[in-house]
Amino acid sequence: MKKIKNSYKKSGVNISLANKLVKHISNLSKKDVKKTKNSFNSELIGGFGSLFDISKIKIKDPVIVSCTDGVGTKIDLANRYKKFDTIGIDLVAMCINDLIVQGAKPLFFLDYIAVGKLDLNKTKKLLKGIFKGCKLSECKLIGGETAEMPGIYSKNKFDLAGFSVGIVSKKKILSKLNVKNNNIILAIPSNGLHSNGYSLVRSILKTNKISNKLKKEIIKTTKIYSKEILKLADKNLINASAHITGGGLIENLLRSVPENLTLNIDISKIKTTMIFKWLKSKNISDQEMLRTFNCGVGFCVIVSKKNISKIKKVFSKQFKPYEIGFISKNKKRIKLLNSVKW
Repeated sequence: MKKIKNSYKKSGVNISLANKLVKHISNLSKKDVKKTKNSFNSELIGGFGSLFDISKIKIKDPVIVSCTDGVGTKIDLANRYKKFDTIGIDLVAMCINDLIVQGAKPLFFLDYIAVGKLDLNKTKKLLKGIFKGCKLSECKLIGGETAEMPGIYSKNKFDLAGFSVGIVSKKKILSKLNVKNNNIILAIPSNGLHSNGYSLVRSILKTNKISNKLKKEIIKTTKIYSKEILKLADKNLINASAHITGGGLIENLLRSVPENLTLNIDISKIKTTMIFKWLKSKNISDQEMLRTFNCGVGFCVIVSKKNISKIKKVFSKQFKPYEIGFISKNKKRIKLLNSVKW
């Protein structure tokens, strides 16, 4: 009898291991559902499509908002430092923080994990972070995909992508159309690098030693701003907002300012932290720092001056907003004052 030499498993794809992972995710999902007393979602994980019941959401003139993102090359450092239980939080944060810019309440999240070879323990840690990120965002992980792709990704490499959906009333959408002359720009502190600029960080790490303290700073999770921002939006305390990601403070804020108004920023007011000071010391110009990194500002809101004190009360001391600029009428789109104090 001819010996069978070829099989999917021999080619590098282990379906049995993948099925074990699906069962693990399903069990985690069911535990999460029991806590929220939502029996409708109890059998979702493992199906071909994911269901979400919106019949009980009481929002007048509802609009669906969707976002997708990844965590960039921060994945490489998660691999290098063997820190897999928090990169999933970053994934959720990058999507949810985009979603809330328009005032949308997060409903559900889906993930995509691509690996060269499925490592059950490692993937469980990745999923632990994704579940935690969803819990922090008050949204549900209702589906996803784990793809084992030998030859496309080397043995230990992996990639993550996330997809989030939220809902907002048409009358409550935050947009640049709400921004007025003399509005104030408030900066909300970041938790560190978040998930941007890591290709430059990795390039610097090739030729520079880093302390254990700074290693922890580099891998710190992205702050999820949904609870605070949605509370402010619900109370009509903010006009527009911006998630500070690739392109930095100026480029992202400009997306939330009408073309007939001017963005005035006093960049000397930016409160930089240790990790940004260290990066700046590695021969990076101020302009490059501001375009590549959040430099200490993870999110911004554009508000009426009368609302500032109410807004500040919503945040903890670590993430207390502070004034960095204002909106004016001018021929220029941007006016930058002073320089960053590193």
